[in-house]
Amino acid sequence: MNLNKADLQREISYKTSRSGGKGGQNVNKVSTKVELLFSIDGSILFTDEEKLLLNEKLQTRFNKDGLVQVICDEERSQYLNKEIAVERLIVLLTNALHKPKVRKPSKVSRAAKLARLGNKKIQSAKKADRKKDFDY
Repeated sequence: MNLNKADLQREISYKTSRSGGKGGQNVNKVSTKVELLFSIDGSILFTDEEKLLLNEKLQTRFNKDGLVQVICDEERSQYLNKEIAVERLIVLLTNALHKPKVRKPSKVSRAAKLARLGNKKIQSAKKADRKKDFDY
């Protein structure tokens, strides 16, 4: 599934707060930390099967209200932090929706089988030569 940033923006809500880190005196004045909240169950972008898959795979990312939460406070700008948070959400959702390919078990080749059986015959002959014959 290809997630469109514009469609996703309509269903995202943000909370901002003051952030620590770089920014000097600006840190104390401007709310640059962004907390992105996204409701999977309330989304119209995903089918019911996709919602179940997302709920199963992202259960560790839910807050107490059942919303997916992504926090970013890396940049000095609130706008850049919002962009980074949206990108992280898109990566999170696409990775959760990715279905791994079913592994097709490999078969042992005919040459490998013959080589193994040849080694078994050699080993068997070696052990048979060690055997003493008793005449009763």
